Amino acid sequence: MTIGLLKEPAFENRVALLPEAVQTLVKMKVNVVVEKEAGVKAFAADALYQSAGAEISERNALMKNADFIVGIHPPEKSDLDALREGQVWMSVFQPLLNKPLVETFLQKKVTAFSLDIIPRTTRAQAMDVLSSMATVAGYKAVLMAAVNSPRFFPMFMTAAGSITPSKALILGAGVAGLQAIATSRKLGAVVEAFDVRAAAEEEVKSLGAKFVKVEGARDEASAGGYAVEQTEEFKEKQRQLIHDHASKSNIIICTAQIPGRQAPLLITKKTVEAMQPGSVIIDLAASTGGNCEVTKNNETVIHHGVTVIGNSNLPATMPSDASKMFGKNVINFLKLMIDKEGALQLNFEDDIVQGTCVTHNGEPMSERVKKLMLETIS
Repeated sequence: MTIGLLKEPAFENRVALLPEAVQTLVKMKVNVVVEKEAGVKAFAADALYQSAGAEISERNALMKNADFIVGIHPPEKSDLDALREGQVWMSVFQPLLNKPLVETFLQKKVTAFSLDIIPRTTRAQAMDVLSSMATVAGYKAVLMAAVNSPRFFPMFMTAAGSITPSKALILGAGVAGLQAIATSRKLGAVVEAFDVRAAAEEEVKSLGAKFVKVEGARDEASAGGYAVEQTEEFKEKQRQLIHDHASKSNIIICTAQIPGRQAPLLITKKTVEAMQPGSVIIDLAASTGGNCEVTKNNETVIHHGVTVIGNSNLPATMPSDASKMFGKNVINFLKLMIDKEGALQLNFEDDIVQGTCVTHNGEPMSERVKKLMLETIS
C-alpha cells in the first residue's frame, strides 16, 4: 500500500505526519509519498522525509498514485476531482456539519475517515486528534490572552505597591479548558471554570480553580463525554450566572462546543459591555459560531474596550509539537488498519474503525453519519 502525505493549505503550518512518523510507516512495510515541501512550515524539510524512506512528489502525481491519502484539512476542489473509486481519504472534515462533502464521497465511492469523530473511549485515547490539538489550543490561548492583556497574571508585591492577580474565567472544562486552567494557574491568575457536565467539577477543583455550577444541567452518559444540548430554562440560568462572573473577569477563554452543532452562545454582547475595559476574550469555538456573541472567526474585535480574539486554529501556531502529536495519533489509528505485510485491512467490526469511517463503497458507515444522511433524505 502507498500512503500519500499532503501539503496543507497556505494558512496552515502543521503537517499530518513528521519524518519520524513516516519512518514508522516505512518499518511497517508501507510505501510513503510526500508532497513537495509538505513539512517546511513545521520545520521538516524534504530531505528529512527522504532520509526516513519517503518519496517526494508533486500533488497531482501523489493523488494519482496513492492508495491512502492523509492530511489535516478537508480536501480542496481539485483533490475531490482527482479522487477515484476505492481510494481512501483521511483528514479532519467535520462530516456532521458538511453534508455536501459526505455526499461527494458517497458518489465517488471513496472510503473516507474523519479524525474528528473518533469515538471517545479509553482504547481510542491514543488516536484522539481533537484532544491532542485541544491541549495545544488551551495552552496557547492563555499565552495569547497574557500577551494581549494590559494586566499582569500573577500578584506582585513591589516597592510601588501591590498588583492584584488577574481573574480568569474558563468556559468549558474539556481538554482545552483544563489545559487553559492549568496554564492560567501556573501564570498566577485566580481561575474560575464553567461546564455543564457534572463530571468536570472534580477535575476543575483538582487544578486549583473554582467551579461555577448551574443547577439542572442535562448530562447524558450516551454522549460519550461530550457536552449535550440543554433546555431553554437552563440556558437562561446559565447566561445570567456566566454574566455575573464574566463581568468581574479580566480574561475569558471560550472552549465550549457540541459535536455536529453550532457552538453554544455563552457570552452575550451585554456581558461583554459589562466587562472591564482592557479585558480579553479568546474564543476557540469561533469556527462553529463562537461562544461569544461579538466573536468573528479569524478576526480580532475590540468591543467597548474588550479585545475579542476568534481563533479556532491555534495549534497551527505551534507547528512542531502540534504536528508531532497529530502524527502520533494518526500512526496509532493506522496500526488498526495495516497488516504485517503493509497492506490495508479494514475491519469494520472494530468500533474505532467503524465509528471513524464516514463512507465506504458508496455507503455511510459511522452511525452518526448514517443518522445525518437519513435526516437529509427525510
